[in-house]
Amino acid sequence: MHRVLKQALRQAVNWNLLLRNPADGVKPPKVGRAQMKSLNDAQIAALIAHFRATRMFIPVLLAVTCGLRRGEIAALKWRSIDLPSAQLSVSESVEQTSKGSRIKETKSGRSRTVALPALVVEELRRHRLNQAEELLRLGVRANEQAPVVSQETGEPLQPNSLTHEFVRILSRCTTLPRVRFHDLRHTHATQLLKNGVHPKIAQERLGHSSIGITLDLYSHVMPGMQEDAASKVDAAIRAAIDRATS
Repeated sequence: MHRVLKQALRQAVNWNLLLRNPADGVKPPKVGRAQMKSLNDAQIAALIAHFRATRMFIPVLLAVTCGLRRGEIAALKWRSIDLPSAQLSVSESVEQTSKGSRIKETKSGRSRTVALPALVVEELRRHRLNQAEELLRLGVRANEQAPVVSQETGEPLQPNSLTHEFVRILSRCTTLPRVRFHDLRHTHATQLLKNGVHPKIAQERLGHSSIGITLDLYSHVMPGMQEDAASKVDAAIRAAIDRATS
């Protein structure tokens, strides 16, 4: 609200309706951020195993291995997935409000292409076959416009339903921490950076509008990367010095 009001008053100054922007003297409110949690490798494996037999398996897999948001998963259609080339196109999202749901552009306002891990390609092939057989029993023929994640009737799932189902099914597992569905996206980002993936690639994969957002959100992952970078620089310089003195 502060940002919108300040921008509106700035426009009034530009139109000479005001001499100055009164919002310039107001300290903006601090933006609160929910604590991010991420799962380690063993917990990711346990999560996948726990959800495998449920209808939430594919949404969980797409979130934890590709970093998709829940609205992006709900909006995803088969026409956006190229299994032979192992790529997925994210171009829209579902927004759910008190008045219903609507399709909108992605959060960054730009579409992106996400490379799919081999595991995800295998599971999507299996899921597509199972979904086609399920729809055929209802007399419905699957097509490219069908949602990847759907109800048994073929109708798309709503973002809130993904969240509720995730919490419900996760509560049955006593060995996994209680994380949010969105934390699976954080888990993917953390995995990328901890495994040495360049932050620019992580930004593109996650769909952040700038690399600064990625670095700001996941700066807690950076200390170990900084040490690794320093070690590599040290090794390179020492090798150069040894060559020069030998």
